[in-house]
Amino acid sequence: MTSNSGPSPFSRLSLNSATTKKWTLAEAVDGCARAGIPAIGPWRDRVHEAGLDKAAKLIRDAGLRVSSLCRGGFLTAADAEGQAAALADNRAAILEAVALDTRELFLVVGGLAPGEKDVVAARQRVADRLADLVPFAVENGVRLVLEPLHPMYAADRALISTLGQALDLAAPYDAKAVGVAVDTFHVWWDPELQAQIERAGRENRIASYQVCDFNLPIAADALLSRGMMGDGVIDFATIGTWVRDAGYTGDIEVEIFNQEIWDADGDSVLATMKERYAGLVLPYA
Repeated sequence: MTSNSGPSPFSRLSLNSATTKKWTLAEAVDGCARAGIPAIGPWRDRVHEAGLDKAAKLIRDAGLRVSSLCRGGFLTAADAEGQAAALADNRAAILEAVALDTRELFLVVGGLAPGEKDVVAARQRVADRLADLVPFAVENGVRLVLEPLHPMYAADRALISTLGQALDLAAPYDAKAVGVAVDTFHVWWDPELQAQIERAGRENRIASYQVCDFNLPIAADALLSRGMMGDGVIDFATIGTWVRDAGYTGDIEVEIFNQEIWDADGDSVLATMKERYAGLVLPYA
């Protein structure tokens, strides 16, 4: 019998494993397989729990691809010991990305060192450590993906807050070595976003498009203010159109940190995720 069905509308959809935080990697892989989601973006903690070789086999045997690995980074240590530890951890993450058959390794660059207030110096250390890491990443065929985070996380998580800052940091390197992520939660507010997405497209640096909503009121733990698409204030049609017009055709990851979603049944979360993706993201992707 001949099938008249075309490509799945979910062919670019990826589950970032943070969205189903209570699931093990094996459970997340099985959930994707049940839901017809073809890709997964695992966090390293889940990979380490499973064991790297087993994690790679689980994903491979399920027929999934790995859209990215989260995360490396935290490059702002001010002391030699901390800098050496950061480089060692990031080199390990690069090798993990190779083993998982993804070339995209997210970097959350880090915030101020303990007791520090010199933002300029801390940002310079990010640039210095990136320079240390790029040759090893290139040698192993992995792209370092700089992710700007919302400014409320600048002090403790990421001193890179805008796509423009990330692109400036990437500029000395080939686009195959250092790219950037467009995460709607982190960048939706930026008045320069359209221009910087266009720039990222011209420079061939868009390595990932992540989607989730920005919920109000801000949660007591600001990390948990992400929401399912459609539950917050983000205009996915506009941002998605900009990303599409910039030439991005890769996977679209759903990454949500939200206690209610974490507490919900995982299969129900994936069903809602697919529904919202189909209605709010896919028409503009």
